[in-house]
Amino acid sequence: MALSLHLSLSHKNFSNPFASFSPTTKLPTTIHINSHLLKSIHSKPYYIKKCHAVADAPTAIPPSLDAEDDAHGVLIGPSSEEERRGDGVVVDYNWTEEWYPLYLTKDVPDDAPLGLNVFDKQLVLYKDGQGELRCHEDRCPHRLAKLSEGQLIDGRLECLYHGWQFEGEGKCVKIPQLPANAKIPQSACVKTYEVKESQGVVWVWMSLKTPPNFEKVPWFENFARPGFQDTSTIHELPYDHSVLLENLMDPAHIPISHDRTDWTAKREDAQALRFEVTERTHRGFAGRWGKEKDQKLLSFLRFQAPCVLSNDIEFADEKGVTQYFTGLFLCRPTGQGKSMIIVRFGATKRPQMAKVIPKWYFHQNACKIFEQDMGFLSSQNEVLMKEKVPTKELYINLKSSDTWVAEYRKWMDKVGHGMPYYFGHNTISLPEVPAVVEHAPAGLVAGVSASSPAKGGIGTMHAPNVNNRYFRHVIHCRGCTSVVKNFQAWKNALSAISVALTALAILASGRQWKTFLLVSASLCLAGVYACSTAIAMNTTNFIRTHRRL
Repeated sequence: MALSLHLSLSHKNFSNPFASFSPTTKLPTTIHINSHLLKSIHSKPYYIKKCHAVADAPTAIPPSLDAEDDAHGVLIGPSSEEERRGDGVVVDYNWTEEWYPLYLTKDVPDDAPLGLNVFDKQLVLYKDGQGELRCHEDRCPHRLAKLSEGQLIDGRLECLYHGWQFEGEGKCVKIPQLPANAKIPQSACVKTYEVKESQGVVWVWMSLKTPPNFEKVPWFENFARPGFQDTSTIHELPYDHSVLLENLMDPAHIPISHDRTDWTAKREDAQALRFEVTERTHRGFAGRWGKEKDQKLLSFLRFQAPCVLSNDIEFADEKGVTQYFTGLFLCRPTGQGKSMIIVRFGATKRPQMAKVIPKWYFHQNACKIFEQDMGFLSSQNEVLMKEKVPTKELYINLKSSDTWVAEYRKWMDKVGHGMPYYFGHNTISLPEVPAVVEHAPAGLVAGVSASSPAKGGIGTMHAPNVNNRYFRHVIHCRGCTSVVKNFQAWKNALSAISVALTALAILASGRQWKTFLLVSASLCLAGVYACSTAIAMNTTNFIRTHRRL
């Protein structure tokens, strides 16, 4: 999907872009070490192979790179003196001491618990009796049943296995099987995680040992501006969050992968791009990008640890008033080969057409964009798992398209030792337990897996398949869930009315009445068709025409 089709590669009237936020945390200790020492420093295995480095810098191509392969200097070279020497840079990092985006606040259910993952940690999110957001480990201390499979009773979380109930702080307050006058054991409690709602998103602090650092909660300046409006969607995806982030920071693929999805993407517009890295820290990187021929680089991209990507544009409208646009991507690792993303596109000024188009249309379009990328991104994830080598051994990174990808993988080299697993540019640390790679289907298989709006059964809309649009988006979105139910209700009602009108037309004696009833029945059938089309748009996977063969 990259920076979305809504971020056109051409913004002729825009001025310099605007950065939405900057890191506020202190810089930890930075350690420079030679690459051959990395393996002895960390407990996890690292795989390092001598090869030319990948990063953006106006330096000569290293001797190890075949000159014939890069006769015109199109490949990315080392970005620092340490990298040219083959040294590694490692910084203090602990993946649990970060805030991760869990859900859109507006979509958190009021009457049921919600099961979510951060890496391999299973969490349950819910609202207590006072409407406060609560988050626990998704495991009952009794017999390890998932609490997210339970229910809410008077604001308490109840395990449906034996009825144990827990209050917001994690304390067990009811065990139906206890003898009379027996006390509930103190050990009968669940681990509790700190959550915070900020700018419409629920964030979770994953450390149970370190108090939450609220200064690390991301803040997006544009979203706080007067008149700023956004369209937000949430999606589950069948590939690793690092593959997802790569795709989002890759504007070069938009004209090809999303050709004609809307007016901003045309394959004949595929061209060389220009990137300027303006900031590199242990918390991420930032810079500007645009077409190679543009005098000004109009878009400002920022990657913020652990998994936030924003692209901002600042421009003056026809009245000279400064307007702001942000494409925001909040990515959450949900396990090996899986991820979840919150997508937020917002601006202080929106086209008039966008005000009349229903939100569900934008949501289904976002689903289509992810589905256009899904097949090859899940296959990329599969290759990374099978090859077991750093990305510089696999990728051919071009200066004119892959600068952000190289920057991201090299950031992984710095902090990956503090993650459960990672794929870096020069180093990797494989998962301790091999993943079951879920390869997204393409073509007819994808269509069949999400074709029928009927509950139950393999191959229907409601089949529990992460490649299915219904399970990837609709069940997580209150708006789209309501829209699908409403269209289904209208479809059923119009179908019944059309049958009744047709029957009355048969019984009617007058010619005028027959005509009127049959025309009315036809209009109802047209309404049935329109409702069916709307349901299909919200629940059926996109299939490329050539994949139907």
